[in-house]
Amino acid sequence: MTDALLSSSRERYEAFKARNLSLDMTRGKPGPEQLDLSDAMLTLVNETNYKDDGTDCRNYGVLAGLPDARQFFAEYMGVQSNEVIVGGNASLNLMYDAVVRAMLHGVPGGSRPWSRDSVKFLCPSPGYDRHFNICQNMGIEMITVGMDDNGPDMDIVERLAGEDETVKGIWCVPRYSNPTGITYSDEVVDRLAAMKTRSSDFRIFWDNAYNEHHLTDDPQPLKNILTACREAGHAERVLMFGSTSKITFAGAGVSVIAADKVNIDDALGHLFNQTIGFDKLNQLRHLRFFGNVDGLRAHMRKHAAILKPKFDMVETVLTRELGGLDMATWTNPKGGYFVSLDTQTGLARKVVALADEAGVKLTGAGATFPYNKDPDNCNIRLAPSFPSLGDIELAMEVVCVCVKIAALEA
Repeated sequence: MTDALLSSSRERYEAFKARNLSLDMTRGKPGPEQLDLSDAMLTLVNETNYKDDGTDCRNYGVLAGLPDARQFFAEYMGVQSNEVIVGGNASLNLMYDAVVRAMLHGVPGGSRPWSRDSVKFLCPSPGYDRHFNICQNMGIEMITVGMDDNGPDMDIVERLAGEDETVKGIWCVPRYSNPTGITYSDEVVDRLAAMKTRSSDFRIFWDNAYNEHHLTDDPQPLKNILTACREAGHAERVLMFGSTSKITFAGAGVSVIAADKVNIDDALGHLFNQTIGFDKLNQLRHLRFFGNVDGLRAHMRKHAAILKPKFDMVETVLTRELGGLDMATWTNPKGGYFVSLDTQTGLARKVVALADEAGVKLTGAGATFPYNKDPDNCNIRLAPSFPSLGDIELAMEVVCVCVKIAALEA
């Protein structure tokens, strides 16, 4: 049985190679049909309607964002309008800046800039590679923390944050986490908010990138982290981030940082020296396009109608090809942009290399862990949003054949 399956898998693999495929499932980019959903934005602001409540959006100023935009994103993030700064096109930029500010100037409640001491971050993994890149770029030591279906391993998080004053932060993608698709449980949110930290200036970097990116009609609930922190007496602990980058135009969205007013005022004080203001015309486009948060949610249902068949195709092929073979496990998320595939221990790099040789590019093995070091060499992030349905089916067949070959040869 094993020999026959290995032989047939190798034959299929050589047949795929002979087709000179060029398929890409490396990053969670919206597909062209998703971008088309927002094309009306391109004409919503013109030479006659560039004002919002008297504010000339062509000009300088309004550093924290248009008042209407702050109110809109306050509802989106579950905070008050004075607890929001509306930024440029990428929340990653806001996160990077927040880390840089902390390194150079410290944060409210701290006594000195983070950079004067060694700094460590807790990194729930598998996680988002660009979070880890920020730390590596800043010289911040990363500590891998395991994840389960409820979120990060809180016993480890509480122990490390409670005993080491150099542990200054933790990265979190709390809803439809990248890449596993899990949503943090209420218990995890409460424990993050209430835990004792050795450092007085510990921060939770709460990247709620997929807040409204549901694939089903029964979205998984997520408890409000700022409310939980405030009730626990740690209102200053969390910095929340979001954007419309995968809602409207990926390269021309609007980003937001939300936090208690102490953190917001501190950020605005530094931003005053960094920028005269963000793109208010783009904020105005978004306000007119959505109308309100209900309009945004209606828009996201259109995204789900495009994305759900693609995620279903990944699940269909994985189940058809690998179901019952004990060679891999995978997630079937209710939202977000990724499927997380775990091979047998020690085989992820081989699977990625085999797939690449057959013309299917995958995110590098290890990318979902700090320093690109997956301790089990098993996790592969699959990104089905950009390719067509037919390309996804073909790419996943190649991936499954590669998993079989790697497992059987091992």
